[in-house]
Amino acid sequence: MRDYLKRNSKDFFWFLVGIIILAVAMNIFLIPNQIAAGGVAGLAIIVFYLFEIPIGLTIFLTNIPLFFLSWRTIGQRFILTSFIGAVLFSILIELTAFLRPVTFDLLLASIYGGILVGIGLGIIFRAQSSTGGTTLAARLLNHYSGFTMGQSLLIIDFSVIALALVFFNAEIALYALLSLFVTSKVTDLVQEGFAFSKAAFIISGKSDEIATKVLSDLQRGVTHLKATGAYTGKDKTVLLVVVNQTEVSRLKVIVHDIDSDAFVVISSASEVLGEGFKRRKDKEIKR
Repeated sequence: MRDYLKRNSKDFFWFLVGIIILAVAMNIFLIPNQIAAGGVAGLAIIVFYLFEIPIGLTIFLTNIPLFFLSWRTIGQRFILTSFIGAVLFSILIELTAFLRPVTFDLLLASIYGGILVGIGLGIIFRAQSSTGGTTLAARLLNHYSGFTMGQSLLIIDFSVIALALVFFNAEIALYALLSLFVTSKVTDLVQEGFAFSKAAFIISGKSDEIATKVLSDLQRGVTHLKATGAYTGKDKTVLLVVVNQTEVSRLKVIVHDIDSDAFVVISSASEVLGEGFKRRKDKEIKR
């Protein structure tokens, strides 16, 4: 019980930190510059400038029907944490409204606003939480329309940016699109971490020698994959090796020294879980 409370209190702490970062980013970069970069928060910015309704109030009121519609279609635990996130975000965005804008340069505001929003969202997602809004709307659209989650998010975000185009102007809408792009990239970076890995597929007649050298010199695991050449019809062994980005050059040297004619394919691995790389926490697995 103590471990459970400890894990959840840690999650809540980072959840709160992420929401604070979101609220600050909105008030010092996005709101003063009318950058409605998608989602419920972007819609709230448009409503604020059109009708002077407080942004926190719009976010809260917009979330109410989304929670009601989602209660039966989405897990109740997720709904509960999203509701808490929506309430906290609505409150904190008003409590931090006293902060002065850092810049009125649209380019700087869209980039740095997108970075901060991405950091905040990444932290919230890593805490297995949400602030409702766009996430709930996308899940509902996915459930009732058959669109994927990615497609649903794009439809919602682009719809809000289209409204910014109508009620503000094309230039502001373009900056909002830039901010949305920056946010998505930074969110992925925070969730996946900064350790970039590479997956190498090696086809060679000396696969055993290469595997032994990789195991001894790089101390990385090697997997033998059985394959058949489409042209020759001969059975081949393909080696799969996952290494850190800094180890790629060493791997290529090892392969070249043993078999200069080896066929090597190296691709990016966005996330690697397991021994020698990032380990997934028990709490994440249980959830």
